[in-house]
Amino acid sequence: MIRNYLITSLRSLRRNWNFTIINVTGLSLGLACCLLIFFTLRYELSFDVHHKNADKVYRILNHDLAGGENGFNTGIPLPALEALRNDFPEITTTCTYAIRETLITTIEGGQKKKFSEPFYAVSFIGPEYFGMLDYTWLKGSPQTSLKNPGSVVLTEQQGRKYFGNADPMGKTIRVSNRMDFIVTGVVADPPATTNFPFTTMLSFASLKEYGSFTNWDDWVSTYGGGQMYVMLPESVSKEQFNKQLIAFNKKYREKEEGAKLAFVLQPVKDIHFATKIGNYANRSISKGMIWSMALVGIFLLVTACVNFVNLATAQALRRAREVGVRKVLGSTRGQLLRQYFSETGIITMLSVVLALVIAQSSLPYVANLLNIQSEGILFVTDLSVIIFLLILTIVTTLLAGCYPALIVSGYQPILAVKGRMKTSGSSQSNLRSGLIVLQFTISQIILIGTLIAYTQMKYFRTMDLGFEKDEIINLVIPENNPGQLEALRAGFTAEPGIRSLSFSAFTPMSRSNWQTGFTYENDAKELDFEIVMRPADTSYVRTYGLEIIAGRMYLPADTMREYVINETFVKKMGFTDPNEVLGKRLAIGRSALKLPIVGVVKDFNTYSLHHEIIPCVLTSSLREYRTLGMKLDKNADVDQIKRIEKIWSAVYPDYLFKYSFLDDTLNSFYEKEEKFFSLFRLLSGIAIFIGCLGLYGVVAFMVESRTKEMGIRKAVGASALNIFGLFSIDFVKLVIIALVIASPVAWYAMNEWLQDFTYKVNINWWIFVLAGVAAVIIALITISFQSVKAALTNPVEALKAE
Repeated sequence: MIRNYLITSLRSLRRNWNFTIINVTGLSLGLACCLLIFFTLRYELSFDVHHKNADKVYRILNHDLAGGENGFNTGIPLPALEALRNDFPEITTTCTYAIRETLITTIEGGQKKKFSEPFYAVSFIGPEYFGMLDYTWLKGSPQTSLKNPGSVVLTEQQGRKYFGNADPMGKTIRVSNRMDFIVTGVVADPPATTNFPFTTMLSFASLKEYGSFTNWDDWVSTYGGGQMYVMLPESVSKEQFNKQLIAFNKKYREKEEGAKLAFVLQPVKDIHFATKIGNYANRSISKGMIWSMALVGIFLLVTACVNFVNLATAQALRRAREVGVRKVLGSTRGQLLRQYFSETGIITMLSVVLALVIAQSSLPYVANLLNIQSEGILFVTDLSVIIFLLILTIVTTLLAGCYPALIVSGYQPILAVKGRMKTSGSSQSNLRSGLIVLQFTISQIILIGTLIAYTQMKYFRTMDLGFEKDEIINLVIPENNPGQLEALRAGFTAEPGIRSLSFSAFTPMSRSNWQTGFTYENDAKELDFEIVMRPADTSYVRTYGLEIIAGRMYLPADTMREYVINETFVKKMGFTDPNEVLGKRLAIGRSALKLPIVGVVKDFNTYSLHHEIIPCVLTSSLREYRTLGMKLDKNADVDQIKRIEKIWSAVYPDYLFKYSFLDDTLNSFYEKEEKFFSLFRLLSGIAIFIGCLGLYGVVAFMVESRTKEMGIRKAVGASALNIFGLFSIDFVKLVIIALVIASPVAWYAMNEWLQDFTYKVNINWWIFVLAGVAAVIIALITISFQSVKAALTNPVEALKAE
């Protein structure tokens, strides 16, 4: 019996080969997209879930209460480490202090090698860290390897990078030409799905000796790279400890400070989804984006299944006599149901195989686009993928085959044999219209979303940031003693092609930021908001194109003597005229020295566009200078960079030369948005294509079923344009109805998505008009392939009897 079902199904599919190809193509693309989205979501949802204590480990955040949801940051005052250990001995506490781009030097066989490590790859870590998070130890001990100062634990790959195939244990590395560390442990490379991308882990006990700019008694200053983690015992819940942190905050912070700030816990599993707070891996995704991708996958699958239902119901009239004959010969409705489900199952299985091929071949592109580690992954051997595909196969078969099978198997045999079954004006015709509306509704939701995302990304790229970013390169300054900085300045000033240069702590917009409190004029206590510092020399304004709108730039100095503030600071202080604030005095941080404000600079963005502009202070402070910015001529070339490298290497022969273009650095702030936008743009195209496949199939059937009608119309004088319009107008109406339904849904979804951005575009009416016009044009092009064919058919041929 099963063999008979299969043979009959294959014959039917071969006989209707054009509809079979449309169904298989649509389902294959839909299933392939679902598979790739499943792989992407599984990857994004797997960050740090491999730690057995993941449910008990939390990151402590500093919450500026006045900032609301935007007031969270990762920096915690360093004195809090010992205070937490003293007050809560039953709780495991550790601190990770990751440092900026770092030079690692090794000496092997008398040969010196230098390696430049990226941000946060090198971190000071206490041994308690390994009791919280799971690592596979290859050499050394998690309890003792980082216990003593001067020790370092390497990942396996890092050990090979520094020492080749030699055993790294007992060997020495030098960090930033400051301090030597002996390798006391080697761990297996952590999985890519971790927010702790440390490859060189230095003993936390070495931090003071290393000489990092830290203040172990300062409860005000924080550094985002210095983060604290706790592991709660089973007897203490997150809610209980959050309440205890309230009392802890009041105990150690001054009253005014404690009223403004609070400590809160963040589960380690949620770190990956904290897009505004960030993490060491500098890779995050919002839960809203996760849901959006899942919905797009569901939409694509539904669209592909709608194709099947549409074409199956459209073919119902053609198969009416077949059903009638089968019923007359004794077939039961159950047998007919099994017959049509077997046809659906064959199409689905064929589509699944093709989907696997498409997904596997597309995986490298998608992985590269979304920065996913996918080396060596084969879908056919992945158990979770196989289970997912089985579920998809069953769901797709039921979705695509259930209604057509019930409709066709329910035909009355006498009417079916006589050929009196009709689809025009029937519930089936209404269903087809409804399904076409559903398809184009889904397609237009995705299309409108893509257009809004495009305008948002274009806004990011073209928004006036308040400073210049083109033709500017940045170098990291490893040592900043006055003699070296002056040697660099003299060398670069004499170099043609360099228009301006400036030493500073940060570029105008930076991932690294220094926020602190301040006191104003004769106030005894700090104000209720923080400022962001931009220590820089006096060339900073000229090099980055900042605009002084009141007063003047501060005079050259090696230490803080005068301040220039931004417009937002002026407004925050309650002044309307920038000139009114000139001469007012501030004391930054814990300093008792109040210095005058001598100028006001036009607002510029100090953080990424995910954050609003906050009060900013520019001042001189040579000891903070870690960045050199240079404005180049527009015709600068590779030879110019080589000359810059030669001058830099003469001053810093023991360090590696590395540079970056400022505009590239700023573009990287929105890299994940750009990549996901590219993915959604691709999925939007696929959704429209699948919808067009279904529309093409339905129109093809309608043309075939109305051949004689078209012949009569042409015989009585209808033109080809009349015939084309007759077929087109009904479907254009459906597309417009779909736009009406899709518009409010897309507006709501994208409005929610835009809430993640401080600076965002308005959702303009023209986006919906453009999406509608595009959908109508695409529909007309799709319809035209068959309607033009019908319009040009010879009426004599059309009117021939069967």
